Amino acid sequence: MKIGCPREIKSQEFRVGLIPAAVKAYVENGHEVCIEKNAGIGAGIPDDQYKAAGGRVCETAEEVWKWAEMIVKVKEPLPVEYDLMQQGQLIYTYFHFAADEKLTRACLQKGIIALAYETVQKPDGSLPLLKPMSEVAGRMAPLMGAFYLGKLYGGRGLLATGVPGVSPANVLIIGGGTVGGNAAKVAAGLGARVTLLDINLDTLEHLGNIMPGNVSPIYADPYTLDKSLREADIVIGAVLIPGAKAPKVIKREHLKIMKAGAVFVDVAIDQGGCSETSHPTTHGDPVYIVEGIVHYCVANMPGAYARTSTFALNNRTIKYGLRLANLGAEAACADDPALMNGLNMYRGFITFKPVAEAFDLTDYFRPASEAVASGGAAPGKSAL
Repeated sequence: MKIGCPREIKSQEFRVGLIPAAVKAYVENGHEVCIEKNAGIGAGIPDDQYKAAGGRVCETAEEVWKWAEMIVKVKEPLPVEYDLMQQGQLIYTYFHFAADEKLTRACLQKGIIALAYETVQKPDGSLPLLKPMSEVAGRMAPLMGAFYLGKLYGGRGLLATGVPGVSPANVLIIGGGTVGGNAAKVAAGLGARVTLLDINLDTLEHLGNIMPGNVSPIYADPYTLDKSLREADIVIGAVLIPGAKAPKVIKREHLKIMKAGAVFVDVAIDQGGCSETSHPTTHGDPVYIVEGIVHYCVANMPGAYARTSTFALNNRTIKYGLRLANLGAEAACADDPALMNGLNMYRGFITFKPVAEAFDLTDYFRPASEAVASGGAAPGKSAL
């Protein structure tokens, strides 16, 4: 199979879809790989390393997209890339469709095969391709919250670690999954007093057994949420429904009961955010203030630590990428339920129901196995 890796063009996105070890693995399995020139520079990977691994370097993104049967990326295609996508082309990346109607309709109309990292899900419910970036974002979240508590950025002017004689920050984490657990570990390490809310009692029991003493896992009900928001200096939104829009657990009215200058880090922003007042920001302009609360809503948080994130992601994606390349998308998905769960679109059909429901596109929904068996639909229907 011809595998292409274009340079990421999202604002200040320095990750890259393939590392040299992944290129070597594809080549050793009989595939061809083309990397766009300088695609890996942001992650500290020069073109020569890709060539040494058996790949070749293409001068332009257009060349990569036109040549490749399978595109491996990190972030979703942006509008300037929509016309580069080809019917039946397999695109293997984070899509987060439910947060982006324009992207959803463009990919549906193009008739691509969209294999979304974020919904590859094993029978035990784990999300192996989302996990590494959730770990990075979770560990970043308390650090970003602590930084933007600084008065220079509209924060309370509170040092999150505290000093002798002055209390540390109160950190509230909403959601006890991979993001929340990693955020709690780092916040606890800073010396903060951490409250971690979740609705899953088994999750709370597990967290209670493994977390240090300054982390309190507590059941999330409306009363507890209100009380915790009033006390918090940093709030971290770590809510996830795989592949679907994040629920708006924080309302605008909640901001009015919070401390002026508190910081809200919305890690759920890739899926639309978990606050009514959230909207995506960039590393270049990361924060804004609503009702006196500093909002940090960067939609590609791990891109700031591009080398760590790139290698962590490739460690996970290469296993499934090889299956896709070796068997083809159809056979690989039929052979592996986790990959079938990751199939969000197939040749003109939406195959992940929460995406169809997010934008009233249920007429285009087919269960993934049915869509693959049917061979897809004609792309570009007039309703789009």
